[in-house]
Amino acid sequence: MTARDAVRAIWEAALAAGDVAPLVRAHLRLDRQPARVFLLGSGKASGAMAAAAEEVLGDHVAGGFVVVKDGYGARLRRIEIAEAGHPVPDTRGLAASARLLEVARGAGADDLILLLVSGGGSALTPAPAPPITFAEKQELTRLLLASGATIGELNAVRKHLSLFKGGQLARAAWPARVLTLALSDVIGDPLDVIASGPTAPDPTTFADALAVLERRGVGYLVPNAVRARLEAGARGEVEETPKPGDPAFERVTNVVIGNNALVVDAAAAEARRLGYRAEVLTRSLQGEAREVALELVARARALPPRSCLIAGGETTVTVRGRGRGGRCQEFALAAALQLRPDDRVVVLAAGTDGTDGPSDAAGGIADAETVTRGERAGQAALAALDDNDAYTFLSAADDLVVSGPTNTNLLDLYLLLRD
Repeated sequence: MTARDAVRAIWEAALAAGDVAPLVRAHLRLDRQPARVFLLGSGKASGAMAAAAEEVLGDHVAGGFVVVKDGYGARLRRIEIAEAGHPVPDTRGLAASARLLEVARGAGADDLILLLVSGGGSALTPAPAPPITFAEKQELTRLLLASGATIGELNAVRKHLSLFKGGQLARAAWPARVLTLALSDVIGDPLDVIASGPTAPDPTTFADALAVLERRGVGYLVPNAVRARLEAGARGEVEETPKPGDPAFERVTNVVIGNNALVVDAAAAEARRLGYRAEVLTRSLQGEAREVALELVARARALPPRSCLIAGGETTVTVRGRGRGGRCQEFALAAALQLRPDDRVVVLAAGTDGTDGPSDAAGGIADAETVTRGERAGQAALAALDDNDAYTFLSAADDLVVSGPTNTNLLDLYLLLRD
């Protein structure tokens, strides 16, 4: 088995560990018989989660609604499912948010709402608070994504411009019981950040949201209505999102059923099975993708032969060019530029959800020949990196990782194999 074959085998074993069906089955128990169960969901993996929940609950499901990213649908028997835009929200997501709120408000005190959330849930449930328009919310999302904002920063802003996020679905569901099963795509698994915490207390404030805009340098670029609402909220003129201790959460239970540790640990186990010494660097990798790539390549180069450096987390990209790609592809291209001809290192970086940025790739793979292959195909590696165009270069080098929808979402996985 070549090193490239080995790193792909490790990646595939990690993905298999993130299968949501056994995770849902292991955590879904009805401790009392509700009058009715309404199944709701939002996120890339929520369709697969809903299919597993239907199997467990059977005829207890009275109805419900789930929204997923385009291409991430599932065959459901008892509830409706819709697709919507991600990462930039669209009007289908707007309609989906309204439908989710409608179902939640229709539940009674003897009913149970089962909410299934995963990464992507924030973008899929745009519900702008008047007078902010949907177009203004879209523009804000584009600005924050391009600025390199972290998921926590992005959600702190979105929660304060929404009728749905930041615990507000819990308000809508009262007095029904709510059980939320969450698949975490966020470092540290904070419930208020996963899908913007629709049923979790929100520790952030309007002032925090304003601070994000300033820190990311977009305060003067956002639509006037957005800034006006945040400033009014900071002055106490708009009601805050519900905080810890709010009565809205008295009948709410939130449970994280899977996180990045699952895929990192599975990757380490497969690496050992293949005869490699596995070294788990971190499950909370952060930072600018191209800079983190330099650090990890240096670490991998110093490892003894037959070693595998493993990291989980989520890097970011500050977009300055006009190219195409995502954080994992940019990581792979930056790593390729660092690899010397005599380096026996193979790098794979990919999103466990099968999506990396606005592309059909999950990420990229790189070795000491990647730059040569891409440049023989007519591409310039350094120019591609400068233009944030890793997708085009890696495609030319035949070094994209394309998995299609994986129906899970547990952050990114970074593998560096020293052969």
